[in-house]
Amino acid sequence: MTLSPTGEGLRRALDGPFHDLKQRWRDEVTADDIVRDTALSVEEAREWTLDRVVRLAHRDLVTAGFPAEVGGTGNVAASVANFEMVAMGDLSLTIKTGVQHGLFGGAITNLGTDYHHRTFLPGAISTELLGCFAMTELGHGSDVQSLETTITWLPDTGEFEVHSPTPSATKAYIGNAARDGRMAAVFGQLIVDGEHQGVHVVLVPIRDEAGADLPGVTTGDHGHKGGLLGIDNGTIRFDHVRVPREMLLDRYGGVDEEGRYHSPIESKNARFFTMLGTLVRGRICVGGGAASAARKALSIAVRYGDRRRQFRSPGLGEEILLLDYLTHQRRLLPHVARAYAYGFAQNELALQLQRVSDGDGDVRDSRELETRAAGMKALLTRWALDSMQEAREACGGAGYMSDNGITMARQDADIFATFEGDNTVLLQLVAKALLLEYKSTWGDMDLRGTAQKTAAMLGQTVLERTTARSVIERLVAVADRKPESERIRARGWHVQLFEFREKHTVEGLAKRMRAAGKLQGAEQQAAIMACQPHMLEAAKAHVDRVVLEAFIEGIEECEDDYIKAILVKVCDLYALSTVEANRAWFLEHEVFDAKRSKSITATVDDLCGELRPKARELAEGLGVPEEWLKHPREAVPPLLP
Repeated sequence: MTLSPTGEGLRRALDGPFHDLKQRWRDEVTADDIVRDTALSVEEAREWTLDRVVRLAHRDLVTAGFPAEVGGTGNVAASVANFEMVAMGDLSLTIKTGVQHGLFGGAITNLGTDYHHRTFLPGAISTELLGCFAMTELGHGSDVQSLETTITWLPDTGEFEVHSPTPSATKAYIGNAARDGRMAAVFGQLIVDGEHQGVHVVLVPIRDEAGADLPGVTTGDHGHKGGLLGIDNGTIRFDHVRVPREMLLDRYGGVDEEGRYHSPIESKNARFFTMLGTLVRGRICVGGGAASAARKALSIAVRYGDRRRQFRSPGLGEEILLLDYLTHQRRLLPHVARAYAYGFAQNELALQLQRVSDGDGDVRDSRELETRAAGMKALLTRWALDSMQEAREACGGAGYMSDNGITMARQDADIFATFEGDNTVLLQLVAKALLLEYKSTWGDMDLRGTAQKTAAMLGQTVLERTTARSVIERLVAVADRKPESERIRARGWHVQLFEFREKHTVEGLAKRMRAAGKLQGAEQQAAIMACQPHMLEAAKAHVDRVVLEAFIEGIEECEDDYIKAILVKVCDLYALSTVEANRAWFLEHEVFDAKRSKSITATVDDLCGELRPKARELAEGLGVPEEWLKHPREAVPPLLP
């Protein structure tokens, strides 16, 4: 079906700086390349997924982010965009290439040296060397610092010995481990001359060319899962497995030829977080991939609602289109608006990743990237699951048919809320990062002084780092000049609401945490635990504000006035539906009264109605090729026209 001019304009705007790259996918990649048959068995799904990863790699479609001298075809920001496009087809395929190129290959790229790059990356890129990313253990997932696997230096032989000392040290849920992997990037505690040097990563061959486990390695198969059937997740255990000294990825710490440990980073704690920080791309990709799957589900649901009719108006012969009902608009269009908002924010995050990768190693920039990546991953994956469920229900019984595409994507995306960091843990990390400045900057200042300085600090540091600041200030100034009756649609007022919620929530959390810090023992621990729900809300408020400002920046960069006008309404719908969802908080804090709260709900209704005539074009703008929305088996009646 021909793409409408409006849909094309919206797609170009949402693609932003990645439009040419994403358009190549739409022009060159067919449904056969990227859409999996839902009827495949586990083994068939695994075979299909491996075959398609190899195909994409050989066409240089998933090989960005590697050094050009070993076969890389683009920068790290491009690799994020590629990941998002694969996710519009099939999430098993997305994760398979994510494990192979993003995690296994990324570990070698970011933690290894020139030797590792030259020796192992060509095979990782071409898929001739299939690898695993062996971090998670049965006993430890999010708490990477407490991993039990050991990597012990043996000075007599010049080797490292990799060992799983307990059953809970078994590497678990590892992609490529059950069947396809030939080598693993293994995270473990490095021990040199009896001294513990913290978590490091070593490359360990796990299978021979025939697929048999190598001596000392025991792999297992997790079998059928709740989704991602094309991924051979499994377990790995090591029984005193020895590898040469050169197999340790030693960019940030290793053992020299004389058997002495060395590292450019003296602090073990700083070394650990520096190593993990280089792997932040995976977290960014997971959020973007989940959002892409949600875009696909919403594209299907909006198209269905624009052709499916139900019930007649009194005295009229023709039945009513589902999308002409306000309730149906309310189900889908705020999610579509959020898809646009998250898309613009994801673009900015990918560019931020590139800036940090190209930079001089500034710790503050890296910390800000890690914080934003954690928050975005948590919000995007949670929203993806919610929106896909809504999309499924909005399609009625047709949406429940596997061949119509939503149910498998929903099942596959389920685990996105867990891997690359449990969402609850990630939101706590965001809150801790927001609080870190307070603790280090204001010392023993009293609570009142802390609150005052906190507000000033937020305004001067966290907010000023947003790229859209000058645009925001102009919009706020315009909003302040509007009469009260017109402010509800002023984007500057929306920003003020988002900023106030963030400042007030984080400021309140700082007060509570400071008070908890003055307690002792069990009382202190209990008080800190009691702050955890507050931490989650502070993190969400922070990310919501970042997303809104990225949306505003994306609109500002759009050169087509007609498309820009549509995006302004979409942005208003995103902002006001977010305020509506949090209106209890705003009412409790007397930011606005009940009358204004009702007006916000009415305005959300109005915006849904105003955007209804453009619903099909908005779905096109989400960027999923029409061909990828239909099931590859032609015998199945399609959901779409």
